[in-house]
Amino acid sequence: MALTPVSRRSVPDAVFDQLASDILGGELAPGVELPAERRLAEVLGVSRPAVREALQRLAQAGLVDVRQGDATTVRDYRRSAGPELLPRLLAGDGTPDLEVVRHILEARFALMPDIARRAALRRSEDDLARMHELVGRMADEVDDLPTLQRTAHELSSTIVDGSGNVVYRLLFNALEAAYLPAMDALAQVLADELTDVASYRALVDAIDVRNAALAASIGRRLIGIGTQAALAAIDELQAG
Repeated sequence: MALTPVSRRSVPDAVFDQLASDILGGELAPGVELPAERRLAEVLGVSRPAVREALQRLAQAGLVDVRQGDATTVRDYRRSAGPELLPRLLAGDGTPDLEVVRHILEARFALMPDIARRAALRRSEDDLARMHELVGRMADEVDDLPTLQRTAHELSSTIVDGSGNVVYRLLFNALEAAYLPAMDALAQVLADELTDVASYRALVDAIDVRNAALAASIGRRLIGIGTQAALAAIDELQAG
């Protein structure tokens, strides 16, 4: 672990970022004990209160275990952290991690069919009206992929609302936070999915008539189109 002095600007943030990057990057492995607060403050060139605040935030994020009067121990974030960590995992150093992109796409493919199914059973009339509005807008945007993608994303978000499942909503929020920075870059890769407006319309129609099985089936097929294309692109990038 190569600790370096940090800027006085947003000191707790800088301490948190440096330690979180070392934990997520594997330089600080699960079970490793961090130096004492006093030693960390000396090495980083900051105050002990700044270190203490950063350690508390790391604990809240599930990255370390802080015990009063005992050492601070690095945790296995895969077993202790929540989905809010995804944006940092995706591009912690500013470069998208293709494996994390792959995992986000896999999660999207797994979740959306059931979300569509539940939306068919639980959507409100306001949700439904919004879905029809967005599908209508998509029909006019097929020649503008970035705009079309944003509208499709908003439609997905509305379908999540229609599912009435708060856990799906929170998971979608976390995936969204990770996905949005890469949205424009993925537009071309997802083009076949995004421009299949007829399938999006069929999905909304199935939700409209509360046909849960059909909504799930259409959702799986539609999301599968983009997922397969995006995973193939990732495979090509990793092979090259």
